[in-house]
This record gives sequence, C-alpha cells and structure tokens, in this order.
Amino acid sequence: MKPAANDLPLATLRRHWGYDSFRPLQREIVDSVLDGRDTLGLMPTGGGKSVTFQVPGMILGGVTIVVTPLISLMKDQVDNLRRRRIKAVCLHSGMTSRERNVAREHLVNGNARFLYVSPERLRNQTFLDDLRRIKVKLIVVDEAHCISQWGYDFRPSYLNIGRLRDVLPGIPLLALTATATPEVADDICSQLRMNNPRRWSMSFSRTNLNYIVRRTDTKIHDVFHILSRTSGSSIVYVRSRKRTADIAEYLNSAGISASAYHAGLTADHKEERQNSWIAGQTRVMVATNAFGMGIDKPDVRVVIHYDLPPSLEEYYQEAGRAGRDGLTSYAVLLTTDTDRGTLRRRVTETFPEREYIKKVYERICNFLHISIDEGYDTIRDFDLEKFCLTFHYQQRQCLAALHLLEQAGYIDFSEESDRRSRVMITVTREELYNAGGITVEAESALRSMLRRYPGIFTDYINISETEISSASMLDEQQVYDALLELNRARLISYIPRSRTPYIYFPTAREEPRYVTIGKNIYEKRRDIMKHRVESMIDYAFNAGKCRENRMLAYFGEKKECGCGRCDVCRDRNKDRQKRGISGIMKRNQELAMLMERTVEFLRSRPRGADFRIIEHGLDANGQDIALCLSQLCDEGFARLENGAYILN
Repeated sequence: MKPAANDLPLATLRRHWGYDSFRPLQREIVDSVLDGRDTLGLMPTGGGKSVTFQVPGMILGGVTIVVTPLISLMKDQVDNLRRRRIKAVCLHSGMTSRERNVAREHLVNGNARFLYVSPERLRNQTFLDDLRRIKVKLIVVDEAHCISQWGYDFRPSYLNIGRLRDVLPGIPLLALTATATPEVADDICSQLRMNNPRRWSMSFSRTNLNYIVRRTDTKIHDVFHILSRTSGSSIVYVRSRKRTADIAEYLNSAGISASAYHAGLTADHKEERQNSWIAGQTRVMVATNAFGMGIDKPDVRVVIHYDLPPSLEEYYQEAGRAGRDGLTSYAVLLTTDTDRGTLRRRVTETFPEREYIKKVYERICNFLHISIDEGYDTIRDFDLEKFCLTFHYQQRQCLAALHLLEQAGYIDFSEESDRRSRVMITVTREELYNAGGITVEAESALRSMLRRYPGIFTDYINISETEISSASMLDEQQVYDALLELNRARLISYIPRSRTPYIYFPTAREEPRYVTIGKNIYEKRRDIMKHRVESMIDYAFNAGKCRENRMLAYFGEKKECGCGRCDVCRDRNKDRQKRGISGIMKRNQELAMLMERTVEFLRSRPRGADFRIIEHGLDANGQDIALCLSQLCDEGFARLENGAYILN
C-alpha cells in the first residue's frame, strides 16, 4: 500500500528504509520534531530510536547533529546510512587529525546530512566555529540519561551540549533514552535547556516477557538446565571476560553451541561471532555488557544474568533484548547468598580514596610523558595492563580511578581498544591511474581495494587486510607491506589497526594540588550508586511483590495487579490453585457426609418426608440439603411424590 500523497514522513520511511509503517511511538516523535518542538523520547531497547531522527533529518534538509557517547555504534550508524546512500560523517576523539579534517570538509562543503559527534568534541572551539558555517536543522542527543547526575551512566562531557545550544539558538532538540526514572527525565529536560518539551514514552511493561529470579548454589548447572529446556537464541550475561570463555566452553562440551564475547576481542572476532549468532548458527552468546547495544535480533528467547547487574536500569536494558518479536520469552536472574555482599562491595571498589585517584592521574601523565600545562586536546595510546604492572596497581581499582577522573573532566578514557584499519585515496583517479614506480604487490592490493570499497576517494573507509589478502592472492604481511608502500608514495592515507586503549586530554595537565574530585562527582555519585545497588538487591531477593511491578514502580509507572508471568506471580497462582483444590476436596467431603445422613434419614421414613422436616431433622444448610436431594432424584435413588421425598 502506498503512503498518502501528503504523508511525507511515511513516504520517506518507505523510500530510504523500506518499511510500510512506523513502530509504536516513532510517528508521534517524528511529527513532534517536524513541528519544531523540543522533544523527549523514552523508548525501550530495540524500539527503533534512530528512525525518529533520521526520517525528520531527511525531510528538514541541512545537517542533523547526533551526539552519542558510543563510538562503535556511531561508526555502525554512519556505515548503515552510507549503505542507503545517505551522506553521513562522524567526529570523535579516536580519529586522527587528518580524518577529522576530511570530515570537516564534507560538512562545510554540504556533503553530509548527518553528523555523529562524541560529546567531548563539543569542547573544541574550532569545531563550534565550524557549526556556525553550516545549516544545522536538528540537534539529537542519544543516550540522554548520560547528562543527568541522577542517571546510571553520568558522563560530564554531556554537559558540553549547553555550548551547542548557545552556538545554535532556536534549533529544535530531540533527546532519546531507553531508561529514565522520573527524576532523571526531569533532569534531562533541565540540563538540555529544553523549551516546553513534548514528552513521549512507552510503558516499561513487556507483556510477552517473563521475569524469573532463581535462587541456586550451582549457577552453571542452572544455566544448562534452563537452556536445555528452552529453544531459540539466548544470551548469558556475566561480569568478567574470563567467565565468558569458561561458560561458553562448558556449554559447548554439553552440546549447546555457544560463543564468548567481550571488549578484549579483536574487531574481526567480534564481528564473526556476532554474525554467527545473528544468523542462528550459534545459539548462545555468553557475554559481558559489551555485547548487545545496536544489535536488533528480534527472536531472542532467553536472557540469563549469571551475575547481578549494579542497577535496575542496566538489568532492564539487557533483559529487554529478549522477545522483541512479541513472542513469549524469558529473562532469568540467577542469585546466590553471596551476591548481596558482592554487589555492595562494588560500591567501595568504584570509589577509591581521593589521594589514590590523584596519584593515578599524576602517574598517567608521567607514563605518557605529558608535562605540566601540556597535553591539551591530544590523544595518547594507553596500555592499561602495562601501566598497572609498572606501578603495581590492581586493574579494577585503577579503572575505577580512571572513570572518576573522566567524570571530573580531566581525561576521556576509551576502552574500545580495537580500532580497525582505515584507508582513503589522497589523489585523483587520473593521478592514481598514471602513478608509476610501485610494486606488483602494491598494485594488486590497490586494485582489490578499488573493487571492494566504494567511496574510498572521498572518505576514510574501514578495511580488512584479511579480505584484501583473499581477493588479491597476497598473504596478510604482503598486504600490510603494500599498504605501507602506497602510503609512503602518498597515494593513500593508511591508518593501521590499533588494539591499544587510548586517553584523550580535554585539558592541559594540572599540578596534583589543583586536581579536584568534587562532592558531586564523589559523595553524591556514591550515594546514588548505593541507592541503585539496594534497589537491585531488593528486586533480586524480595519475593513479596510482583517482579515487573517492582521494576515499573522504579521507573515511575504504577500498576494495580500483578503481571501473572514472573516467578512471584506464578508461585502465588500455584498457592491459590492449591488452596482452591484443597477447598473443593474439603467441600466434597462435607457434601458426601451430608448425602449419607440424608439417605439414612429417608430410610427411617419409609413414607417419605417433606423438605422442611428433612431440614429440621438434619440441622444442616438448606441449599446443601436441596443439592443432595436433587442429586438423589437425578440418579434414581429417590423420588418426589406429593411434596414428599421417598427413597426408592
């Protein structure tokens, strides 16, 4: 069915994305944005957030700026738009200066409809000046809960969005998030200076999702038990990289196909395992929370949490990856007695002493050879493992210090350690074809790239040396050497893969005495985390209330009756059934005894007796007596003659 001639949003959706209709809430948000209103959209994981700004962005023209903290998702969305022949670029701290310059040229020259930008870039005055030279039509803030100190993933760099509103006054803003309590939603609107915003939200209730909490002393056996009694794709979430491999190995040995997934894998391994799972070739993905964002697989039947997440926000988001197709699915949380203490200890581990944090900052700067008042707007590769070995730090505690320094605005630390190789051809086609003096291997690699990677003349493109090797009949070392040769010949710009985490310095190095970790960053955030942890513990260990209702209440939603699907409601229903069956049995026993008494009474009255005499003689409930007499007559054991009941 064709969309109505005047239905531009639906026509745009169909033309560029191939869908005949919008999902719930998408259309309302799209219309609000097209009306020029500031808008807050609360959409669950898998609800199709990107459509709510990409469709208006295509209709409004100009440039849509999308602020997002997740570099990997940023790259994926840009690649997806380009595959649809929609021009898009991204800017983030992990790019080289040359890559950033290419992206800026596309923007200024009108060769981009969408700009994805990480929030720390909003500190850069040159970037803000560039924005004044382009026609921005819409500002989008993805993962908007990151701007709220009450949110579970507060990122101070998001506070720079205020500068964006100063530079682009009057431009409508769309804020999107999957999870937000009422306090967080209010804070988002306030921090983003939203003008009389429209708020659109879907219920947090998932009528096809069964929330189950299972108490166990042998979690690994319960994982196998659950998976062996269910079917379909599944995810098992754990909190450590080692455990992903251990559980995947155990499941494979038990005949259940499984793969491990965590942030430490190479990009190729991640993609290979993810694609195998999406295609259904691998049934179970055993993963840390690095897995799942941006993956739209509708037929996940079971999500198991082996370890307790630190908050209900994270649990809801991860559990919500089950059953996006609307069919019956299960979110199972495994608990043991030690989980309470483990989760509460995480609060202490997340907030090491202030002096420790300051010392980590000082040693990072020394480790990276950054002097006082130097380092502003620079990126440095940072080998966390080597740093911890050098200074005898425990890695988890050191990571906690890094995140607090990040929240205080001194660094931006990226654990997205596997940055894929990128290539852009830096000469014209004519200059390339006329180029001489390169080896046969370099020419073969170049031909393979030209066939495989469209757009390589105008922008940096992610490449795979393995793919080029297969296409060119060169081994991977020869491909690497050929790319370096082409780079030296200034025919291409080649950025080899890097697997090292990096640190971006938004400010120059401070003297230790001026490094401040304020109360808002330390005490306030610690108290908020304590509240979240206790809410998670209450959900996991308090069986006195419907699981879904407890979660809905946390997100500000009220529901009078239980869901009827969670383990608490199921147990209550079983109790009601037991009580009902017991009551029926007791009732039947009472009626059987009354039946015997009624027969004996009639036997003592051969000529019969009317109802009043029988009722007086038995001294029982009249309705029960009438029931017994009716049954005796129906079965032929008695008859009613002239108002008297007579035994046959």
